[in-house]
Amino acid sequence: MKTEAREVLPSELERSERVIDMIVIHCSATREDRRYVLSQLDRDHRARGFHGIGYHFYITMEGRIYLTRSMDVAGAHARGYNYRSLGICYEGGLDPMGRPKDTRTRAQRESLKRLVDRLHYLHGKVRVVGHRELNPYKACPCFDVRAEFATL
Repeated sequence: MKTEAREVLPSELERSERVIDMIVIHCSATREDRRYVLSQLDRDHRARGFHGIGYHFYITMEGRIYLTRSMDVAGAHARGYNYRSLGICYEGGLDPMGRPKDTRTRAQRESLKRLVDRLHYLHGKVRVVGHRELNPYKACPCFDVRAEFATL
């Protein structure tokens, strides 16, 4: 059974029935010169034992936002923090040699900001963190989330 992902505009989103107190930003940890399509993300997450994509949102290089898991369902993206958080993943995060790098396109940056703004509108000014802030063994999402979202 495949994940039923659908492209969304932030303005279409409604408040989750779950209590949300954190937004966790991730990268797909894929090279900037290669595509990582939703079907591959779904296969990879299922191979890890998940029941579909673990993130709630996926942002492609073109800035398209996909709802990949209902916000009413706990994610599978940040062990120990899934119950009360939403996970957003952007496509990329590694340079062509496989080293961590902020590879976000302008469209991804803009979409991420619009999405976080909407989630803040729906759930209040919840904390926005990078995955590496919750797990020191991770480089994900390969940019300083606190600095970027400090003014929100």
